[in-house]
Amino acid sequence: MKSKLFVLLFIVIFSKGIRGQNDLPYIFTDNKNNDLISFSFKREAAKAYNLLQVPQSKDEWNTRREKLKEAILAHARVSYNHDLPLEYSETAIYKKGEFLVKNIFFQTRPDLFATANLYIPEGKGPFPAVVVAMGHSRNGKLFHEYQALGQTLAMNGYVAIAIDPWGAGERTTVHGEFEYHGANLGASLLNVGETLMGVQITDNMRAVDLLSSLPFVDSKNIGATGASGGGNQVMWLAAMDERIKAVVPVVSVGTFQSYILNSNCICEALDGGLTFTEESAVLGLIAPRALKICNGLRDSNAAFHPREMLRSFNGAKTIYRFYDAEENLSYQIFDTPHGYFPEMRETMLGWFDLHLKNKGTDTPKKEKPFAPLPESELMVFPKGQRPEEIVSTAEYCFNQGSLLRAKMLSDTSMNIREKKEELKRIVRISDNYDLKNVHQFSNVNNWERYVLETTTGDLIPLLLYFPNKSSREYVLIANSKGKDWIDTDLIDGLIARGTGICIVDLWGIGESASSEAKHIDGSLPEFHTLFRSALWLNQTMQGIWIGQLDIVLNWLVNSHQIKEITIDADRELAVASVLSSVLGNKADKLILREMPLSYLFDKSGDINYFSMAVHIPDFLLWGDMSLAVAMSGKDITFIDPVTISGRELSCKEIEAFRTEVNHFSPHLEKRSEVHFLK
Repeated sequence: MKSKLFVLLFIVIFSKGIRGQNDLPYIFTDNKNNDLISFSFKREAAKAYNLLQVPQSKDEWNTRREKLKEAILAHARVSYNHDLPLEYSETAIYKKGEFLVKNIFFQTRPDLFATANLYIPEGKGPFPAVVVAMGHSRNGKLFHEYQALGQTLAMNGYVAIAIDPWGAGERTTVHGEFEYHGANLGASLLNVGETLMGVQITDNMRAVDLLSSLPFVDSKNIGATGASGGGNQVMWLAAMDERIKAVVPVVSVGTFQSYILNSNCICEALDGGLTFTEESAVLGLIAPRALKICNGLRDSNAAFHPREMLRSFNGAKTIYRFYDAEENLSYQIFDTPHGYFPEMRETMLGWFDLHLKNKGTDTPKKEKPFAPLPESELMVFPKGQRPEEIVSTAEYCFNQGSLLRAKMLSDTSMNIREKKEELKRIVRISDNYDLKNVHQFSNVNNWERYVLETTTGDLIPLLLYFPNKSSREYVLIANSKGKDWIDTDLIDGLIARGTGICIVDLWGIGESASSEAKHIDGSLPEFHTLFRSALWLNQTMQGIWIGQLDIVLNWLVNSHQIKEITIDADRELAVASVLSSVLGNKADKLILREMPLSYLFDKSGDINYFSMAVHIPDFLLWGDMSLAVAMSGKDITFIDPVTISGRELSCKEIEAFRTEVNHFSPHLEKRSEVHFLK
């Protein structure tokens, strides 16, 4: 009997732990099987695929081609200067049987250098050359699959350059400590007006510059290959740079439609891409040059499944026909999982022999035996001895952010109306996003249950607890993890005071969560999948939340006799609350918990303290949170404010924030009142 009671008690405690700290009623009972976000995003992606068809005539394609290239360069924020000196340096040379390995670094952007390995065949040359792009390996060019590419290319008469991607290999935050270059690290580039895709395109175009400058390279015969993220890189490189004569992207081609609600790196996200192109047209930009696509039949990433690749291949084939170059477009499907396997490398060698050496018939070429090289020999610098010219993503974001903040603080001619319009543009507020219907459900434990339906079909679940008769004050509570995580003491205290309460689960959170996106995220930061998917569709999570906050606030004010309304929000939703206030929401006060007081990159905290939803493309080009707080004109109380990496702020840093807020007061009609609590 005692054992049964113990089991029952354990079940009760455990089930409550799953729900959280309170016992608030639910509205949606089967959200797992009714994932509206997944349905909505996939519908938008399918619509984009149907509308973004490749042209059906060469004249139409010629008209579109240059505009498409310009759009890609602009949306990826590519910054490329062909005339920038390469300032190429070697740190070591190793003789390895039939080839040499040189450890090098070279300038890709002003005062920014990339580390790389250069694999060089025996002989005088000139040799054809290949850009080898890395995927998502934390150790970059040291990963055995990328070593294999460099070695096998060199043993078959090709110069190969393998570059560490931004944030990986020897370009990590701490030299010699390898980390994932995507997720929150790579997304931090967005805040300073860059993209991980864009900086990689620049690196790879500069690699072509470097290869073309070497006396032992045949600059008229340069190819490119890579797997997964590296395959994506070489696709974009070949599409943007016509010096690439032949390209082999491996386990990377699918459709952009299939990227939505699937697992891909932030380096594979083209901001707003699905508003103007599908992958078939990007592949078409490579025509009439040689393109061989390799995919794995057992690839676990649905975005790269052969069925998706074939849809893009068939679209690209239409464009290759315009040039009578169908023989230069090919694909092969291998019975392999995700990776660059020996049979794929042999196929790559056959393709490059035909198109870069004018030898053979495109049949696979047997690979010669080789062994992985010691990591110590491929490191350009000894561990911990990287020079300052090799700038990590963290250092770059901090340096650029500091320059942008200095520019903001020195601006003496700020136009507040223009700043509001600019903010509306960068968070991507839709003018068509509004309330369509209000659905009321039965009361539970004195909580009125409502669902607000938007004009786009989103459903916003909320709970109302009415104030006592002498009060017309409401507190709107929005928790970044959902209403189950709201502190019971907060709710009980408001009820005891007689204050009205509105509790809302905004888009992607709590009852409004996407079960599919959460499953795909896995060990990645929260909202990794939703953030990237929104970006492809030219949306931001902050913009979606701002729109929903406005709908809820407008409905509360218009439907109830409210004297005063306070937003109580935390973390990423605290940011949305401030930005919503800048754009004119109907709240009177804000209580903001654990909000970042600046978007300036902070290397001393936890890069994953905030979810991916915190990032806003171009935000530091617009200003920073001090400007937003000043422009809100609200009474704001900060509780436990932090840096963008979650580090607790010192008293000195808090006072500096106050000073910044006050700095903008002369430009504003209404002054914000700022308070801090621990």
